[in-house]
Amino acid sequence: MRDYQRTLLPSWIGVAIALYAFIAIGIAEAGLGVLLPSIVSTYHLTPATVTLLFVSQISGYILAAFTSSLVSNRLGLARMLLIAAGALTMALTIYATSPSWFLMVAAGAELGLGIGLIDAGINTYIVQDSRSASLIGLLHAFYGVGALLGPAIATTLLAVGMNWRQIYWVLAGIVSLLIVSVLGVIIYKYTPMTVRVSASNTTALENLGRSLQTPIVLLSGLLLLVYVGIEACVGNWAYTVQSVARYTPTLIAGYSVSAYWLGLTLGRFILGYFLQWLGAVRTISMSLTLTIIGLLAWWQLPQQWISLPLIGFGLAAIFPATIWLLPQRLPDPLVPAAVSFATSAASFGAAIVPTGAGWIASWVGLEIIPILMLPLALLMVGLHCWLVQHSLTYPPESNSGNSRFK
Repeated sequence: MRDYQRTLLPSWIGVAIALYAFIAIGIAEAGLGVLLPSIVSTYHLTPATVTLLFVSQISGYILAAFTSSLVSNRLGLARMLLIAAGALTMALTIYATSPSWFLMVAAGAELGLGIGLIDAGINTYIVQDSRSASLIGLLHAFYGVGALLGPAIATTLLAVGMNWRQIYWVLAGIVSLLIVSVLGVIIYKYTPMTVRVSASNTTALENLGRSLQTPIVLLSGLLLLVYVGIEACVGNWAYTVQSVARYTPTLIAGYSVSAYWLGLTLGRFILGYFLQWLGAVRTISMSLTLTIIGLLAWWQLPQQWISLPLIGFGLAAIFPATIWLLPQRLPDPLVPAAVSFATSAASFGAAIVPTGAGWIASWVGLEIIPILMLPLALLMVGLHCWLVQHSLTYPPESNSGNSRFK
């Protein structure tokens, strides 16, 4: 009977854990945007020096980029998620308790590692599922749910009198629930997440090496790096731009960031429909167009309220649709390493783009941040066009007629 029950579990247990994991990292990442001014005030920082918190995450993202497929292959997804959830919870706990700014900065590396491992491992798990057409959009929609909840929780708790350290205790508690769920999976020996799977007769290390020599993998990673950079930069700096530079009331500014994440979440919930209707390539093209329109509106029309949710809605499809296309653009043995590298490299953008924007804003002013996002969006257009052109000549033979390339 126990074995029979395990055969039923793949229909919901693995997916449920994956969705909660993405809610958790969404909350952990997006909550920072609202708490940033409080952190600046506590440690007497500037827009430039506070970006050390983003920079410190880079080493964690780099380590995750080059090790996640190897760790998953050696330990299994569940044990890797346990390590990642533990690292992320510990980093948030240090954020909540650190008496020193530099200790908080150091904890950023642990936070980057946790998020990078979760992102890479769960994306690989989902794209290898036969239901990935519907699940990939749902997965990233739940990241949007977390990213929507993060600013809303932070704004509400600040409004009722809690300080930013107490709020990080709350966020750490939310993430720690992932540890409990993954421990249950390991104890129960839930096969889809605990088995160590090798994609081919070659080793995981050999497949990683081959994937890093493939231009499609490298440029997909670069596209996602730029995308995540824009997503994180808007999420982290929009509250400060609106409340400090544009004198928007703080409560309205906080909920406007939630509106940004709401747009992204709604876009991802309906992504499966667009993938089936337009195909992944056309969906990404449409998303890039909406993103550029939204960024122009945020820059040129500072007092209107529609630009941030429009930017979020426009960005929604780019990451999950690009990941969804990787198995169609590459031979099967390269897919786990390629997804692992691309998603972890993308997290790198969450550190370097907000950091760069913060340094430039400290010299020029916060109003420069919306302007800086436009050339990055145009870079995404160029990378997308290159991938479309070269993928038409490189997809695996078994997928050469796949409608996902529309």
